[in-house]
Amino acid sequence: MNSEATSDFTGEMLGTAMLVFFGCGAVAASVLFSSHSGLWQIAMIWGVSVSLAIYATRHLSCAHLNPAVSLAMVLTERMRAAKLPAYLAGQFAGAFLAAALLYVLFADSIDHFEAIHGIVRGSPESVRTAMMFGEFFPNPAGGDLAVVSASTAFMAEAVGTFALVFMIFNLTEGCNIGRPGNELAPLFIGATVAIIIAVLAPLTQAGLNPARDLSPRLFSILAGWGEAAFPSADVLAVYVLGPISGAIAAGLVFTRISEPLMKRNSCASCE
Repeated sequence: MNSEATSDFTGEMLGTAMLVFFGCGAVAASVLFSSHSGLWQIAMIWGVSVSLAIYATRHLSCAHLNPAVSLAMVLTERMRAAKLPAYLAGQFAGAFLAAALLYVLFADSIDHFEAIHGIVRGSPESVRTAMMFGEFFPNPAGGDLAVVSASTAFMAEAVGTFALVFMIFNLTEGCNIGRPGNELAPLFIGATVAIIIAVLAPLTQAGLNPARDLSPRLFSILAGWGEAAFPSADVLAVYVLGPISGAIAAGLVFTRISEPLMKRNSCASCE
């Protein structure tokens, strides 16, 4: 691995690990200790985590921290395809390491929570603790309030990721003269994540990121949740294909519609 690939891998691994550790940690604290009084608190923790992770690692890589974002950047020629393997490897590795560290920290508390609630790990009921790692639809914390089909869940993840990636393009592309400076862009990206989670988390837990879902889910399978952590093939469609579809659509809408109009308006204002 050359120095550029090493830097890309390291940046994506550290950044993704940071956002997954803090974000999934907030979910764990809420599930195990009822530490948060509402969804907005968890959404804000996720949002701030994304902002901090970008600030911490964007000098190492482009701080995508999300395979869907990286794929959209490659398909819209914002990033060379040759860089994609290092980015994806770093993202999935970072998310897995974060999940493992969270489990080490919370293992005793998880065991105690399962014992006092009569939850057998690996049973369908253990989704109440598996949700600290992978994501499920409808959100297990919603009880009987949410009824979400696989098609609705797919749409929610696609729409949420579309909104996120569309904002990323708008916040980072120079053709948008109304955007904030580069030093503020991570804050607005984090705010976008928080808002999307506040709206969509009751439906799907708002994954928006295949690495954030798949790597912690894989760890939870290895840690004893087994089939409870991967209840059906719909999981892959919703939490992998959904975000990727939304991200690609956002990239195409921006580059084919928004960007040409912005450039045209910029030229017109100079005449």
